[in-house]
Amino acid sequence: MIASALAAHACQGGQPIPRGIVIVRADGDVNTLITDLNKAFHAFKEEHTQQLADIKKGNADALQALKVDNINADIAQLQASVDAANERMVAAAMNGGANQLKDKEYTEAFSAHFKKGEVQASLNKGTASEGGYLAPVEWDRTITDRLLVVSPMRALCFIQDISTNGFSKLFNNRGTNSGWVGETASRPETNGPTLGSLAYNTGELYANPAATQQMLDDSAVNLEAWLASEVETEFSIQEGVAFLTGNGTNKPNGLLTYITGGANAAAHPWGDIKTVKSGAASTLTADGLIDLVYALPGEYTANARAAMNRNTQAAIRKLKDGQGNYLWQPSFEAGAPATVLGYGIAEMAGMPDVAANSKPIVFGDFKRGYMIVDRTGVRVLRDPFTNKPYVHFYTTKRVGGGLMNPDVLKALTVAA
Repeated sequence: MIASALAAHACQGGQPIPRGIVIVRADGDVNTLITDLNKAFHAFKEEHTQQLADIKKGNADALQALKVDNINADIAQLQASVDAANERMVAAAMNGGANQLKDKEYTEAFSAHFKKGEVQASLNKGTASEGGYLAPVEWDRTITDRLLVVSPMRALCFIQDISTNGFSKLFNNRGTNSGWVGETASRPETNGPTLGSLAYNTGELYANPAATQQMLDDSAVNLEAWLASEVETEFSIQEGVAFLTGNGTNKPNGLLTYITGGANAAAHPWGDIKTVKSGAASTLTADGLIDLVYALPGEYTANARAAMNRNTQAAIRKLKDGQGNYLWQPSFEAGAPATVLGYGIAEMAGMPDVAANSKPIVFGDFKRGYMIVDRTGVRVLRDPFTNKPYVHFYTTKRVGGGLMNPDVLKALTVAA
């Protein structure tokens, strides 16, 4: 499973190079992984404390620093394994168990159609007038469920289903006035609230995986699982990027574009997402992270998360508060994320790295802060003609997104 490797050394230029504390495998149960993760973090704290003590004494040791970095990397792998195990648990709960089908009769008939090209009109449970075969509802559900698991933004944000190309939301800009009066004083008219609006348009996302006709004829593979796996992987990657940095052209407007200085900073009626400085020109500080958390009003912190990439997490693991406590803490139980200052961390690969003037962390209530709009569901068309002998499964989804409430989110900008 996970074996100690502290005594392992590799030689380079005659110098022993310390390795990490663990060898990580992702096939263990979540409780064992959590136990090993916490052991690794305990070792990290000891080695990092020794490193800091050496630096204070003027005896900075490159090998000690390398050991700390290696253990830090091992912790990242262990936490990723825990997160993956949690995702598998959620997926199993969503789908009611591995390979369980909600619509067995229709799914089996559609599978036969995929292999032989036969269609039974009586099995259509919707309108097939769009020029292709209507995909079984189970595939739609499977892909959507998986996207909720593998796409961090979908798991965190508010999702609105729409029946037209776009969606417009009204916002109350407030502005209502009142005043104190005497018993017989006149009551002049006061100002009422004003309204603003923001449009959320959709773009089309597609995938086009293929398989040979012979594979479909001869293989006993689970077609539903195969297609869902292909599509959810591609869709989750594309969506993850667009929900963060999309420019709104045939794709969503990304969350990061609404931060102060971003392309959509002036788009929302309530303004932009405000920033908090990290406290250093090119790195993170403990004080900066604390300022970020407390910049968010208390009424928005109940469901707050900190979104960042893995490199940023590695940097945060070395930070302590004024009492010497590490700001980052590992998962302590199944289903729970790692935390920073007591708030859950949502790992998003598309978030920027820590660098001067970058914005590597967004903190707040994403469910109230960002809206994803879905137009209909996932559609699959079988195409055996375009690229013989391959059969393509042309899969599309129309999706958009944009800022819903800038007040419930804050961004950390790396600046002094």
